[in-house]
Amino acid sequence: MAHQPGKQYQAAAKQVQARDYPLEEAVPLLQKIKYAKFDETVEVHLRLGVDPKHADQMVRGTVVMPNGLGKSKKVLVIASGDKQKEAEEAGADFVGGDNMVNKIQSEGWTDFDAVIATPDMMRSVGKLGKILGPRGLMPNPKTGTVTQDVAKAVKEIKAGKVEFRVDKTGIIHAPVGKISFTSEKLVENASSLISAVVKAKPAAAKGKYVKSATLCSTMGPGVSLDVTVFSAKAAV
Repeated sequence: MAHQPGKQYQAAAKQVQARDYPLEEAVPLLQKIKYAKFDETVEVHLRLGVDPKHADQMVRGTVVMPNGLGKSKKVLVIASGDKQKEAEEAGADFVGGDNMVNKIQSEGWTDFDAVIATPDMMRSVGKLGKILGPRGLMPNPKTGTVTQDVAKAVKEIKAGKVEFRVDKTGIIHAPVGKISFTSEKLVENASSLISAVVKAKPAAAKGKYVKSATLCSTMGPGVSLDVTVFSAKAAV
């Protein structure tokens, strides 16, 4: 459904020039033109020169935001025995074993932002693929969410660990904080994310890796980013 952007959005968009901004300029600009009444999330969108249909061009990984994300994620841990106690002590919001798997299966319950599972529980958790998969919540050893060290995994996610994964159109979308953060904190977080994505470049990716990058807030217009500094570092 096409709708006319509102006056506030148009006024904000007019202040963004049609050029690639260095991150240090883009962040303060985004904060200056904000008009929403709530504390918006700031996101980075990276269009990559990869074809995610090929397994060897899949880009995914995790990065811990140096300044957190401004809101603590609700973490569910599916574990057995002593690992449940460890998870509780580390600050997990929900902890359980097969009872949690059943709750998700029977009630479609998904009131959490991240799921960590111990390897021995993955046979049960595997049944939840249809529910957790599409939401990007399925535990995965590659992203550190299938682990024996549940305490470390919980603490990292609570500290602002962001999982990134290229979607089928070749784009990565990831949050880097709140618009109310200081500019320095947002620049630092966004830099960490972009660097992590650049580092995760698959060997099979040919041509230009980061085709374009945009910084935006929930309601605001996108600001095009100059990421040549990151790409140059990766080429070294």
